[in-house]
Amino acid sequence: MELTKDQQDMLDGKYGKGTQYAMKIQVAIGESFKAKRMVPITRAHVALSNQEADLWFAEKLLSEGAVCRVAPTVNPGFCLSYFKEKNLVNDEDASLMQRTHNAYKGLGAILSYNCTPYIDTNVPNYGEIIAYSESSATPYANAVWGARSNREGANSALCAAITGYVPEYGLLFDENRKGTILVEVQADMNNSHDYHLLGMMGKKIGKGIPVFTGLPKHISKEDLRNLGAELNTSGAYDMYHIVGFTPEAETLEQAFGGKEPKRKVVITNEDLQNILEEISEEGNRKIEFAMFGCPHFTLEETKYIAEKIKGKKLKKDLFILTSSHVKQMADRMGITDIIEEAGGAIVPDTCPDQPCWHHLSGKVGITESPKCAYYPQKRGINFVIRDLDTCIEAALTGEVK
Repeated sequence: MELTKDQQDMLDGKYGKGTQYAMKIQVAIGESFKAKRMVPITRAHVALSNQEADLWFAEKLLSEGAVCRVAPTVNPGFCLSYFKEKNLVNDEDASLMQRTHNAYKGLGAILSYNCTPYIDTNVPNYGEIIAYSESSATPYANAVWGARSNREGANSALCAAITGYVPEYGLLFDENRKGTILVEVQADMNNSHDYHLLGMMGKKIGKGIPVFTGLPKHISKEDLRNLGAELNTSGAYDMYHIVGFTPEAETLEQAFGGKEPKRKVVITNEDLQNILEEISEEGNRKIEFAMFGCPHFTLEETKYIAEKIKGKKLKKDLFILTSSHVKQMADRMGITDIIEEAGGAIVPDTCPDQPCWHHLSGKVGITESPKCAYYPQKRGINFVIRDLDTCIEAALTGEVK
């Protein structure tokens, strides 16, 4: 690759070993994709996992003097204060989370601990070149905002934040952002849960960039969040288009760049029902808890739950995972009080795929999110998946139909 003097100085170690390591990795990624040059970024988001390998890498760069040129927002681990107060986390896991916090603080990250930065904490502009990891963030940034990011891993996004550059390849080029698959949605898209299920159709959609037609004119930020999150759970989709809605798809012709789609896929109500039956635990049973917020719930969703349970008592634990920003707004607005009086909890800065939930191992909960159901399986936590209203009712009654 052709490097500028600034980039070459980083590679030669003139900014210290930590920055040199980061640039070496960026250059190697670029060479693997046959990139000709590096380009500057203006934003980054690091999907820190709070796991040992991720932490080792962050601490290694920090110990060698690395500091982020572009301060990235970061994904959640778990909220230490909440889980320590309730004696739900052991010393080893608490130490790992504290070290993660210290490492990213030292590197100069924005400690947002939020997996939906594209909604309220790190929103890119059209055409911005950015480095986003996190499965729901990359498709949202590319498709909804028209920013430009390849699907970074947590470590490559951190390297980009430290160097301020990414190799130029993939979705940074116009020609690679065009649609290749026409997805005709004939299903009734009645609520945000249906967008979860549509996103889970990766096996049927197949490899490429989907272009959706047949969707309603009004699509909420929650719908879009769910669609992108599940597209990257069921497949590997960094980009999609919705004709007449997303900025690079005003028309079908624009979405496909004037070319014919490689194939056409039709999604029906039956398809959505079949995928739900495939990924969900069976219904008609008692549930032991309800969990929402993978990806993190918005203030509007949190308020909606509060309105549904106000003045009632939950029979089962109900956890709403949000950003600390949403939690603070909920506190100010009295939403937290309503939920806590019913027996529920708003848990900030926390992901379902964390050791803090060990007390739920062996239990069956309910959630509206296939992604929420997918990741905790390896921790022995299983879920019935239903729409949000059904989930709320199940938490109130202790069973799901």
